Amino acid sequence: MNHQQKATTYEQVTQEIEATLQGETDLLAAMATLVCLLHQAFDSYIWTGFYRRVGPDKLLIGPYQGTLGCLHISFDRGVCGACARSQQTIIVPDVHQFPGHIACDPNSKSEIVVPVFDRAGGLIAVLDVDSDQYNSFDKTDQRYLEQIVSLLARFEPALVVYYPPKEQPNAK
Repeated sequence: MNHQQKATTYEQVTQEIEATLQGETDLLAAMATLVCLLHQAFDSYIWTGFYRRVGPDKLLIGPYQGTLGCLHISFDRGVCGACARSQQTIIVPDVHQFPGHIACDPNSKSEIVVPVFDRAGGLIAVLDVDSDQYNSFDKTDQRYLEQIVSLLARFEPALVVYYPPKEQPNAK
């Protein structure tokens, strides 16, 4: 895919994500939707997903598409940990050359990891995208993916679970 085709695809998927998320209030639903639409838009994406920040230096797998991902990643491990530590996008042209790379999928050849911030600027997750091609990601990917994940800043980072009230036994 050449530069212009890539930019056009990102423009289209960005519009689709914005339209789909219009009116949505749940962060988890938004993350799952974003991952699905991105993953389907690019043939070279073999793993697309979020690792959510669940502690001061710990990431936990979030919504994703692709093969089985690592469940937990500490900030001192792999590309995702490095991105979470630095809070900067990291582009890895050849994952086999990245010190400490976590090889979850042997077909992964290159990777981009983008930090996700809440509206106050706090790190809430990282978006991880793997490709089965070397040198798959560049500044175009970085620009669009940073723009796309910024759409998540409006969501509250709390996961809300509804527990129905317990039924009261019939009083006689």
